[in-house]
Amino acid sequence: MQLDFDDVVYGIHTVYETLAAGEGLRTIHVARDRKKDPPLRKLLDRAREGNVQVRFEDRAFFAQLPFKAHQGVVGIAPPFDYAALEDVLHATRGGPALYVVLDHLTDPHNVGAILRTAEAAGASAVILPERRAAGVNATVRKSAAGAAARIPVARVANVARTIARLKEAGVLVLGADAGPDALAMGRADLSGDVAIVIGAEGAGLAPLVKRECDALVKIPMLGALASLNASVAAAVLLYEAVRQRSPR
Repeated sequence: MQLDFDDVVYGIHTVYETLAAGEGLRTIHVARDRKKDPPLRKLLDRAREGNVQVRFEDRAFFAQLPFKAHQGVVGIAPPFDYAALEDVLHATRGGPALYVVLDHLTDPHNVGAILRTAEAAGASAVILPERRAAGVNATVRKSAAGAAARIPVARVANVARTIARLKEAGVLVLGADAGPDALAMGRADLSGDVAIVIGAEGAGLAPLVKRECDALVKIPMLGALASLNASVAAAVLLYEAVRQRSPR
C-alpha cells in the first residue's frame, strides 16, 4: 500500500483525538498483536461509531513508516484542510480574537507544539506561510496531539502582507522579539483583538515582518540565556493574553 506520509496520523492519543474532533479518517491501521489491548478499546469504539474502517496489520506494515512513535496505531487522513484567511477573520467569536502568526518556522515539532498550546489557550487560528515553512504534516499532527483537528490553520502566500490585512481588520499585531526596542510583555495590551507573531528558529522575525508589526514584545529573561524555544515563547505570550483576558 502506497502512503502519503503527510496524511498519516499516528499514535493512539493523536488518532483518538482526531476522531473525537470529527476529522474524517479514511482508515485506521492497528498492529495485529495489539488487537486486544485495553487502551485501544476506546479508540476502536469511537472508530465504530464514526464508521471508520479498521484494519489489523502485521508489523511489516508499520516497518514502512518513517515514524517510530506510532505505537502500532496509524490513521490515514484526507489532505489537511487549511482555512482561508478571510474566513478566519470573519469567524463568529464569543470574545476578542487571538491569532498566532508563524514567520517561517521550519521545525514541525515546534509548529505542532504551538498548535497544541494555541488550541488550549482558546486562540482563534494559527496562520503560517505556504513556502519555506513546515505545513501540517504527520509530525506536526503528532506533536499537536489532536489540536490540528480542532483549531483553524490558515496558510498564506506572504506573512508581511497578511499582517497588513490583519491590521486593516482592526487586529493589533505584536511581534515577539528580544531587542531593546521591544515592550515587556506585561506592559503590552493583549486584551483586545491581537495577533502574536513568532519568528523563525534562530533567525527570529524577518526585517519586513518586524516593520509591519504594530509593536514588539519581549519575555523577561532573568537567567544567562537570551532567548526561548519558539514554541515555548508562543506559549508564554499566549497565556499572558489569557491572563489579561481572565476576570480579575
